[in-house]
Amino acid sequence: MAMLDDRKKKILQIIIEDYIATAEPVGSRTIARKYNLGISPATIRNEMSDLELLGFLEQPHTSSGRVPSAQAYRYYVDSMVKPGALSPNDMALIDSWYRERVHSIDDIFKSTARILSRMSKNVSMVLAKGDSSTSFSYMRFLPLNEQQSYFVCHY
Repeated sequence: MAMLDDRKKKILQIIIEDYIATAEPVGSRTIARKYNLGISPATIRNEMSDLELLGFLEQPHTSSGRVPSAQAYRYYVDSMVKPGALSPNDMALIDSWYRERVHSIDDIFKSTARILSRMSKNVSMVLAKGDSSTSFSYMRFLPLNEQQSYFVCHY
């Protein structure tokens, strides 16, 4: 995966988070107005162009702003978001839930979706391959903003 300098990382993070919040393509002028980066819209445009060449951004229309690519989201999850610690109450809830309810791999997936939904107060869904030899590598619960989160499970 491409290594980005600090300025490109910051601009990419802003674009991803702004796009998640608004569902609108993000332009250089929007970034310059909303975030005090100390650089001009032209410099932001150049950085965005570089991020597009690297495959992190896409431009839906010639005159529109940019949107994050699948590669950008993967980079964001893997490199930019730091997982937080669970509270002792959350850990106890998870522990008791699995001790009482898990009897099969299907139970694990169903319980995981229920726990995430309950803890996040959001709808959650866990999809798994049909292969019974699949195992978890890691799970992350990541914030989108102060009110919303999403769950990433890696096999």
